[in-house]
Amino acid sequence: MSIRKIYETTFIVNAALEDPDVDLVITKVTNYITNLGADIIQINKWGRRRLAYPINKKYNGYYVHLIYEASPSSIPIFERFLVLEDTILRHLTLALPKKLREYRMKMIAEGRATEIAPQEPTPEPTQAEQTQEQETSSAATEVSETVENSQN
Repeated sequence: MSIRKIYETTFIVNAALEDPDVDLVITKVTNYITNLGADIIQINKWGRRRLAYPINKKYNGYYVHLIYEASPSSIPIFERFLVLEDTILRHLTLALPKKLREYRMKMIAEGRATEIAPQEPTPEPTQAEQTQEQETSSAATEVSETVENSQN
């Protein structure tokens, strides 16, 4: 038997599918890799996100990140399955080097890695929200000035 390595695969499922259908695709992928003899370590569902560029005229996708231990001979078979699966828009499989695994474990142990999924940027406040915030802060300033003047 060949040496087993730890791999990570990130794939994008068509976001036009309903949530139960997306879960069905994820289950189908995990069952397939398990049937090839892999042991799944972690499944991270990153959720629906806007794609950086259209893929097959699709603008949104449901991101899933798998970490698993498998033999190197099963990876080409698994990737062929992902290519043939029409609900998967893109995929990327990488072998995790030992140093990266140690670094991730260190970050988790230190509590600095709250989650593996990338953080979504916080949306910038709209012009209306900024105006409302300024009005609220100026009203609070006027009230505090009035209270200070009445105390003197």
